[in-house]
Amino acid sequence: QEFVTVLVRDPRTQKEDTWHSYIDYEIFIHTNSMCFTRKTSCVRRRFREFVWLRQRLQSNAVLIQLPELPSKTPFFNMNNPHHVDHRRQGLQEFLEKILQDALLLSDSRLHLFLQTQLSPEDMEACVSGQTKYSVADAIHKFASLNRRFPIEDEERKKGKNDAETDSESSSSGLGPSDDSISCGCKASPASEES
Repeated sequence: QEFVTVLVRDPRTQKEDTWHSYIDYEIFIHTNSMCFTRKTSCVRRRFREFVWLRQRLQSNAVLIQLPELPSKTPFFNMNNPHHVDHRRQGLQEFLEKILQDALLLSDSRLHLFLQTQLSPEDMEACVSGQTKYSVADAIHKFASLNRRFPIEDEERKKGKNDAETDSESSSSGLGPSDDSISCGCKASPASEES
């Protein structure tokens, strides 16, 4: 029987610049579903990227009533653990509901959102065929760069003596994105199931 386990966890405060900060969350996926290119993955996303995803999914699936995201309140306090955890729970519930709908699962943006670190602009470009890489290429490339072992990419092997030591960057290499934070996925995702 097919399953998709999604966990939204590990909220972290990131500094954009001297005056602005935001919180991003790790999205961990473990699945045996044929809909997914990778069976395990984890990426970091911020709230406004979830807002973008919901808007795109809604525009492509007009007849489906999508679940709501946690409300964006002006009183949200990044230093209040209750506020942060309430939002984290709401984001997880949103993804759990989205992943139960076969029509939504067919949207390439959802897969790029969950399994690459591409920015919304880069995801749009990829889905509309304006990039040199396909959706599957983007997911495979990100997964290989995000793992802690050598990459089967001939271009990367040239000039690299030890690909295993080149594991500090979790960048997809597919365009600009704010993914300088290592994801910290565990090697045995089965133990993460609840």
